[in-house]
Amino acid sequence: MSSYKRFIIFSISLVFLLGCSPSQSNIINYNDKSFKDEDRDILFALEYDRSGDKEQARSLYLSLYERTMKDEYLLEYIKISFALQNYDDIVKIIKTNQKRIVKSKNQILRIYILTLIQQKNLDEALNATNELIKENNSNLNHELLGNIFLQKNDYKNAKKEFEYVYKNSFDENSLIELINIMYIYLNEKNEAINLLESHIKLYGCTNLTCSKLLNIYQEENDIDGIISVLKKSYYQYKDKSNHMTMDRIYKLLMYYLEKKDINEAIIFLEKSRADDQKLLDLYRNIKEYKKAYSLVKELYTKTANIDYLAQIAMLEFESAVNKKDVLKSVIKKFDDVLVVLDNHIYQNYLGYLLIDFDIDINRGIALIKKALEKAPNNLAYIDSLAWGQYKQKNCKEAYKNMKIVVDNAGLNDEEIKSHWKEIKECNK
Repeated sequence: MSSYKRFIIFSISLVFLLGCSPSQSNIINYNDKSFKDEDRDILFALEYDRSGDKEQARSLYLSLYERTMKDEYLLEYIKISFALQNYDDIVKIIKTNQKRIVKSKNQILRIYILTLIQQKNLDEALNATNELIKENNSNLNHELLGNIFLQKNDYKNAKKEFEYVYKNSFDENSLIELINIMYIYLNEKNEAINLLESHIKLYGCTNLTCSKLLNIYQEENDIDGIISVLKKSYYQYKDKSNHMTMDRIYKLLMYYLEKKDINEAIIFLEKSRADDQKLLDLYRNIKEYKKAYSLVKELYTKTANIDYLAQIAMLEFESAVNKKDVLKSVIKKFDDVLVVLDNHIYQNYLGYLLIDFDIDINRGIALIKKALEKAPNNLAYIDSLAWGQYKQKNCKEAYKNMKIVVDNAGLNDEEIKSHWKEIKECNK
């Protein structure tokens, strides 16, 4: 039996057993006594059951049934017997007393049918279920019938039964079972997806339905479908203020959005404002400096976070057509930032500006050396140091450091290539 089939039967068994659990023994009529010590035996049976002594409880319920022929005792007996997997006892007592069972007939017959399924007696289970449906045409009984067809590998009839249940209830559990049959066993993949999508449009994106659709889209490698489901789920959990689940979905969604199209990721972030720092990073990745500059100014105004002031300085410089025009403003911002933050990224950035534009080469080198104390293997910082040493005419040290950069990073970057050319000439 496949794991899916085992899951179906196990789930249905739980439904039936929980639906008529021993805790509901208040159906027993204490006032309608058939013999003197009946109420005493009932209390003993209940206490045995409550304390976990199932065999003693089962034995007492059997005795109560045999002495009174009351269905409620038979029901309690077979419920415990089913839990203890005493299937032969269930079949024997029900077959012997089938004509006497009236009051709890539906519940007793459902447990009897589940017992036949556990014994792999599927034909008899099928006949018993059909008889049960004649008396009680409930969704629960049709679901049971569908599971029997599924066990018999009769997927078309199983589909019919779960379709019947779904159309009568629009219950998402029966929908998922129907989808599984269509998608896994009948190869009706497109129909299954369409049905699931339609249900979600009408009744919303619940954890069960959207998780199922997401699994299917992942199996089909349908990136657009995956993104669509994750967006629906994200906004749903956002509305419910379920931040933990929302954050998990967001991370998965961003993975697929960036995998598909960075511009689509940006559109989502612009609309949702789910992660402004991520949006800022993506703007910079595609060199949308004006949008990045506008966003980072907004974030700085909102939070007064000094880190954003440094990013304003970087974007102001990177977006400027004439870099010299903004140097004074940019340097002032970095000076203000570095009074507060001991940040190697900003130390290197300012240091390189001071060197490259011949503003203060000695200070620039000092800043870069501070950055290298924190990140000694950073090739960008070593390149900045080599460029500063070149500007100081310290060609030997510049060559030694620039060679480290070239040996590790190659000459694909235009700035590294340019620096290497100048420094080699200087070292001759």
